[in-house]
Amino acid sequence: MANNKHLSLSERIKIENLLNLRYSFKAIGRSLEKDCTTISKEVKNHILFKKSGCMGKAFNDCANRYTCSLSSLCVVNNCGNKLCKFCSRCYLHCTYYSKEPCSILLKPPYVCNGCEKRQRCTLEKHIYSADYAHNEYKELLCESRSGISITEEEATLLDSIVSPLIKKGQSIHNICAKNPDKVMFSEKCIYNYVDAGIFSARNIDLPRKIKYRPRKSKHDSFKVDKACRIGRSYEDFRNYLKNNADVPIVELDSVEGRKGGKVLLTIHFVESQFMLAFLRDANTSLSVINIFEKLYWELGPDTFVKLFQLCLADNGSEFSNPTALEFDLQGNRRAHLFYCDPSAPYQKGAAENNHELIRRIIPKGTSLDNLTQEKVSLMMNHINSYSRKKLGDFAPYEIFEKFHGRKILEKLGAELIRTNEITLLPSILK
Repeated sequence: MANNKHLSLSERIKIENLLNLRYSFKAIGRSLEKDCTTISKEVKNHILFKKSGCMGKAFNDCANRYTCSLSSLCVVNNCGNKLCKFCSRCYLHCTYYSKEPCSILLKPPYVCNGCEKRQRCTLEKHIYSADYAHNEYKELLCESRSGISITEEEATLLDSIVSPLIKKGQSIHNICAKNPDKVMFSEKCIYNYVDAGIFSARNIDLPRKIKYRPRKSKHDSFKVDKACRIGRSYEDFRNYLKNNADVPIVELDSVEGRKGGKVLLTIHFVESQFMLAFLRDANTSLSVINIFEKLYWELGPDTFVKLFQLCLADNGSEFSNPTALEFDLQGNRRAHLFYCDPSAPYQKGAAENNHELIRRIIPKGTSLDNLTQEKVSLMMNHINSYSRKKLGDFAPYEIFEKFHGRKILEKLGAELIRTNEITLLPSILK
């Protein structure tokens, strides 16, 4: 029955339609001439999680939602709901919150497709969507065929050997030829690692390389070894939140300008919607580590740990050295870093939404090479002073100040801009 071929989009659409009709895995397998375990693995590996309510009711998966009488737990007092059981966000602040898992999802078909109770259910939905599954499959297929095949420890060791010699003016060919027992990689691999920013040495340290125009390639991104994500997946992130529900979340991301030029590192505090942005010369892991080190000592270890205890990032190469971000130079833990699933930017949607304000000032494709950190900080002061409806018409700066105090804002270089002086146009940078 099995033909050992990958599922196509049309087959995934058929799976979705048959699940909606409440077909079993065996029945779907017979229809597609596939083994039932193939269908089961397909569905379980590509579940789309949705925190959505139902007709007239907001999302709420608290086990106490029917008997709850609490009110006004949100930071914003006028959230519009008299009781917290009618609010989709109060569970983030409630100490009595206890997630209620759906017993139906513990057995086949493991998704809400075809469920009769879906129209009146306020729990988290598990959906099998053909389009989502196919896009995720293509992304995973691409990642499995490209990437760095060494671990974080091996990359650090190789960097300690190669980078000092490059900075002394030696060519990569000479380094590989004279150190065959230490550098057991091809010259092409070393060039790729330098180009991807894995090493402290950069392309500008290679005199001959910067003379040549780079070849056009269909694959602009250079993926990192997935070993760094072990124990740091989005599922691990959700499990950590279950045991630490009160921990504030920080989302890390990058905003690019011109390809190959300067780039921004954005640090978004989800609870207050306050965002920091730092200008970097290149999108490398070392540049992110340097920013973390700078903040760690400027804020002080205790304050940093309080703010950055839980971080969520995407799968970019700039976050490919999690150990250096999670621990200081003395080996003390200062953060917990987790990664979103591939092709799932909605998992850190708060930062993505805030990037829209940055794109008002810096349209996509605009070069960041002429910017300075002072201009970037000015831009973020205007964005953080801009009031949000979700915050009860308060500004992120004001909410962050209520949580952490003005002294921390001063250390971060943040200032409050008067409402009528806020500008969210490119002219602010000129």
